[in-house]
Amino acid sequence: MTWEMVIGLETHVELATKTKIFCSCTTEFGGAPNTHCCPVCTGMPGTLPVLNEKVLEYAVKTGLALNCEITRYNKFDRKNYFYPDLPKAYQISQLYLPIARHGAVPICTESGVEKDIRIHEMHMEEDAGKLVHDPWIDQTRADYNRCGVPLIEIVTEPDFRSAEEVIAYLEKLRSTLQYLGVSDCKMQEGSLRCDVNLSVRPAGTEEFGTRTEMKNINSFKAITRAIEYEARRQTELIEEGKRVVQETRRWDENKDATFTMRSKENAQDYRYFPEPDIPPIEITEEYLDRRRAELPEMAEEKMIRYQAEYSLPAYDAEMITGQRALADFFEETVALGAPAKEVANWIMGQIMRQLSAQGMEAKDMTFTPKTMARLIALVSGGTLNRNTAVKVFDAVFMDDGDVDAYVKEHGLEQVSDAGLVNTAVEEVFAANPKSIEDFKSGKEKAFGFLMGQTMQKLKGKADPKVVNAAIRSKLGQM
Repeated sequence: MTWEMVIGLETHVELATKTKIFCSCTTEFGGAPNTHCCPVCTGMPGTLPVLNEKVLEYAVKTGLALNCEITRYNKFDRKNYFYPDLPKAYQISQLYLPIARHGAVPICTESGVEKDIRIHEMHMEEDAGKLVHDPWIDQTRADYNRCGVPLIEIVTEPDFRSAEEVIAYLEKLRSTLQYLGVSDCKMQEGSLRCDVNLSVRPAGTEEFGTRTEMKNINSFKAITRAIEYEARRQTELIEEGKRVVQETRRWDENKDATFTMRSKENAQDYRYFPEPDIPPIEITEEYLDRRRAELPEMAEEKMIRYQAEYSLPAYDAEMITGQRALADFFEETVALGAPAKEVANWIMGQIMRQLSAQGMEAKDMTFTPKTMARLIALVSGGTLNRNTAVKVFDAVFMDDGDVDAYVKEHGLEQVSDAGLVNTAVEEVFAANPKSIEDFKSGKEKAFGFLMGQTMQKLKGKADPKVVNAAIRSKLGQM
């Protein structure tokens, strides 16, 4: 029998506000445990929450960008549950009247599947703290710094049929959120984390199977592996005549498997009721118009424009617009006079290589468009050849060093003196007569050897085109 996966996602996104959702505590990541909290976000008696207006703005912008209907009259609710990382024993969230509903995100997978992923709803809520287990003293301690950090939770319909579709959606969602500037989406810091609801059913049937929920998976690789494992586990249970239990499971990265955490709760288990301390929110048409006007040019629009305005190939445009920071870097460098295709080549080649090597994201790099434009100008002007320019780039990338100063200090100006080049060629020919004979007998590789030896003698600072021409001229005279 052929089995089909049915998957829905609940994605939690930490918003990039400077303060928390209901108090003025900082949202900065890290810090000593329990130093970023106050009586409000820890739920001390007598305190009252006040909604951070920036949270509402970011939530509305996200809803609009995800093609959602914005709920004009919405309010907060209390979600009651007892857990050590939730000091007030309830979470302020939205159940009955969430900020947005009925959206859609178009995706296209690497294998060519195109479809719309429906958004069931999106709501605002506060984050909980976290539990930190210390194996040395065999204790678990609570850190409440994250309590009250603003979240939006984006809930899809069960429209996914493969891990590939899930990743395509999450990549599109992350790009959208970053372009909006509402979240840094750093999965390693928990800014973007995902709950995966998954069931399996015989292919071609409409009835859903029993689903399980895998909580708080925070990398695309882990999400893919968790989906594949859980689908396989459920299929094997059913084929053995056993029953899939509706439950919440955790993904263990080291054991490459999911494990039971607790039985799956339903809405009634949380005893929701309207939050009495926060008044309802009424959103006017004027407010929505202001938020719509603030929406930036998104990745798809930029990609089309780059191909038309800068004549970039579709692949280049797609790679550059994949991250807003790279797109901004590209546009600023081109605005300084650098040729668009050259800038694209440097971004896709050297910048992405360095970001990967340093484990950095594009928005965190200190290397500036001004430095990039200057380096490209030195190459186009003949001061540096491409290979030397790459070495200079590597040297100045991390601290955005002065390109001109580095080139001067290390004597890297390109050798353009024809006399010096010809002298080097003659010395190489004199030292490698066999390579000359090999070339004459039809061995083209010998030319590459002579070229390499000459560049080495000139310490890599010569223009390869000048060296190439000098060697061919010398060979033609023999």
